[in-house]
Amino acid sequence: MTEQILILDFGSQYTQLIARRVRELDVYCEIHPFNHIPAFTPNIKGVILSGSPCSVRDSDSPRVDLSQFRGKVPVLGVCYGAQLMAQMLGGDVLPSQHREYGRAKLEIIDDDSSLLAGLSETSQVWMSHADTIVRIPDNFRIIASTDSVEVAAFKIENELSYGIQFHPEVTHTTEGKQLLHNFVVGICGCHQDWTAESFVESTIHSLRMKIGNDKVVMALSGGVDSTVAATLVHRAIGDNLYCIFVDNGLLRKNEFEEVLHSYLDMGLNIKGVDAVQQFYKSLKGLEDPEDKRKAIGRTFIEVFDQEAHLIQDVKWLGQGTIYPDVIESVSVKGPSATIKSHHNVGGLPDLMNLKVVEPLNTLFKDEVRAVGRTLGISDKILSRHPFPGPGLAIRILGEITPERVAILQEVDAIFINGLKKHNLYHDVWQAGTMLLPIQSVGVMGDERTYERVVALRAVTSVDGMTADWAHLPYEFLAEVSNDIINRVKGVNRVVYDISSKPPATIEWE
Repeated sequence: MTEQILILDFGSQYTQLIARRVRELDVYCEIHPFNHIPAFTPNIKGVILSGSPCSVRDSDSPRVDLSQFRGKVPVLGVCYGAQLMAQMLGGDVLPSQHREYGRAKLEIIDDDSSLLAGLSETSQVWMSHADTIVRIPDNFRIIASTDSVEVAAFKIENELSYGIQFHPEVTHTTEGKQLLHNFVVGICGCHQDWTAESFVESTIHSLRMKIGNDKVVMALSGGVDSTVAATLVHRAIGDNLYCIFVDNGLLRKNEFEEVLHSYLDMGLNIKGVDAVQQFYKSLKGLEDPEDKRKAIGRTFIEVFDQEAHLIQDVKWLGQGTIYPDVIESVSVKGPSATIKSHHNVGGLPDLMNLKVVEPLNTLFKDEVRAVGRTLGISDKILSRHPFPGPGLAIRILGEITPERVAILQEVDAIFINGLKKHNLYHDVWQAGTMLLPIQSVGVMGDERTYERVVALRAVTSVDGMTADWAHLPYEFLAEVSNDIINRVKGVNRVVYDISSKPPATIEWE
């Protein structure tokens, strides 16, 4: 079994970031809600207790029985996790005299501490807490402090249990990766052998063992996740994987033909399905974003189910679910707040009476791309910006019509191709265009016009959970705006969205 670090989630916005930092050390880890702890197995080499928006002083704050892992494996409490350890074992936690957020200088008190080995004498750390440990239990020892926090880090005597009041996972803690390396590799003894190459090898083997000679059907979208997942399954079972790529009429310009061609070049057993009119019919008259999403999801299930039933004796449904989808679909008190909904179409496994195979459901997005590179998938696919499942339907505000889709496809093509032409595409995490439900006055030649308005949206981000608007050069925006107005009939005004997420979402609907 693969060695792993178990991360218990108490609701911190940084929990996924802890996991990402551990995995950057080539060590596998899993996040589990504090109240859904898996059974302990020999491959669990250590436990990290996350932060939380809650206070340990509240009677209903999240808690765990620390005795189930203390003394058995090393434990690291981060912020709330450290306060929880201190309070539950006999210490005192009180409100901070001053709320402590931001940078602080860590003064190492125990120079022999394995957790703090290699850190500078005054290392910069990031604080984010409203409570403070004011008294530690008798068997605790302070190993680091800051000017305002005496108990910035502690160790429990005679066991490998530690607590830190700061966040090592954020970049503002400049030596946080060294601290996590000390804990995960030095103290827990993990071997740093969880790589993209090892993942590919073990996953293909496990898929062969799980699926055998059964048939798998899978919907492909042209995106990174479904493409990498399909390639893994194909490497395991060959042409027993049946892929279906549905044209819903809401893709980018020429995308259906281009993506289908690239999949055929990859050797995938794939069928392209033209269902454009079926989707347009289901969307007719709908303006509410949620109604549009439901209509698209319902129609996709109908089309996919119909096509899948043309294949005899299918036993499995393949999906490109990735780890954030798994984490965010868990809804219990404590874990991180759900920011985006599950991206796969629900209901298919039950409707079709199929078992589900999700080869990427332990990976983050950057890890999926690394696996894709190991599999030799073209960078043209791996570097693609995310594209929403409902496609242009949620970038056209109001009713969907073939005319509106055609206008937005042309606008989008100019914008995306312009980003690529000016070497800006890879500086942006996601970009798209929105067709607004308004018209504006303009002048073209000697004529007065009353035509459509489009908005350009480009953001920078790591994983889409938060995002900032991309500061594209004015000269580029001017060129793109001019091209759109001159080349796309029916558009006479272009605006650029400079909203961050939060509060604004990346998509407009």
